[in-house]
Amino acid sequence: MGVAGCGKTTIGANLARRLELPFFDGDDYHPRANLEKMSAGIALTDGDRLPWLLALCQVMKENPQGSVISCSALKRSYRELLSQEPVSFVFLDVPESVILERVRSREHFFPESLVLDQFLNLEAPNETEALRVDGCLEVDLICRQLVEVLVS
Repeated sequence: MGVAGCGKTTIGANLARRLELPFFDGDDYHPRANLEKMSAGIALTDGDRLPWLLALCQVMKENPQGSVISCSALKRSYRELLSQEPVSFVFLDVPESVILERVRSREHFFPESLVLDQFLNLEAPNETEALRVDGCLEVDLICRQLVEVLVS
């Protein structure tokens, strides 16, 4: 979990491969209207996000053996909704300046103009709510650390 550009898809896919679990990119579950709004630089509301979060809950229900899902889960209320199924959150913590640089350099529907909105909406989890990871570390190191913690 984390803001756009923190590495959710990259880390999630790599972690899922190491854990031999299916990976689901949360972006693939946004309704088309959400993608259009974000592409136009319009921030999503809680109401916009609800169908998306419910779709991710359904993915978890359909994969009781476990899975890795990339999802911003910016607010506690979103994480509470997602916690209807057993879940462990990993917070990829990355400074805003690094996020801006990453978003500028990639081809993605999410525009740079929405980065500030994501940081304004982020309710960073505490140590009991999520495993906090420095998202600026190398992918391999992050994934090795996560496997050690999640498998133990």
